[in-house]
Amino acid sequence: MKPARTLKHIEAPYTWSQVKHGEWMAEQLQAHLDEWCPKLFGYHMLKLGGLSCELASGHCNIQHQVCIDQYNPLHNVIADTLHLPFVKKSFDTCLLAHQLDYCNDPHRLLREVDRVMVDDGYLILTGSNPVSWLGVKGLLPWNRKKYPWNGQMFMPMRVKDWLGVLNYEVVYSDKFAILPATRHLACSAWAESALSEHFPSLGGLYFIVARKRTYPLKPIKPTWKLRRQLAPLRVN
Repeated sequence: MKPARTLKHIEAPYTWSQVKHGEWMAEQLQAHLDEWCPKLFGYHMLKLGGLSCELASGHCNIQHQVCIDQYNPLHNVIADTLHLPFVKKSFDTCLLAHQLDYCNDPHRLLREVDRVMVDDGYLILTGSNPVSWLGVKGLLPWNRKKYPWNGQMFMPMRVKDWLGVLNYEVVYSDKFAILPATRHLACSAWAESALSEHFPSLGGLYFIVARKRTYPLKPIKPTWKLRRQLAPLRVN
């Protein structure tokens, strides 16, 4: 297994149009995000990266949403993803769409996001599944310098292990988008439903929702008491 941290500089895409089948991938992720937006509550939401900025969340209960990217026109804050300019426990929900795939140190990115997350906050992670049709195409030489294959692809189970180390509870996980629906939408939809029923692990995309759990450390008081020493009774 390759280490998650790499010294190679990875230029992250700032819009879905830069990614091969990006519009189709965004539609698939948007459908899952629309199901979870009504379940999210709080005051502040963080959308990290240009790909996260382009996923619509206007019908979410969280009204104040901060979009961080350098080139995407939908951003409202420009900052380094590994050095977020926010105090601890600032956001109730954080959305990272394919940000681990294009980060040279994903462990550090998760720790930085965990720093600005409130207790019991929701973390939404998406990415590309290497064990899929999408991941196999990355083995072709002419695709290695294109998005999404020029980044890193991590197994969803490996991402869940990282979340477990940070005391996150995975409340939802799904793999989908086996075949891209670029032509013949009706046939692609039928093939998608048939294959997802028998081969659910071959989905090209994963969608993980985790909740930050914090357990306070309180000393347990002893329930036992010292026995009273026997003393003779006084007789008047």
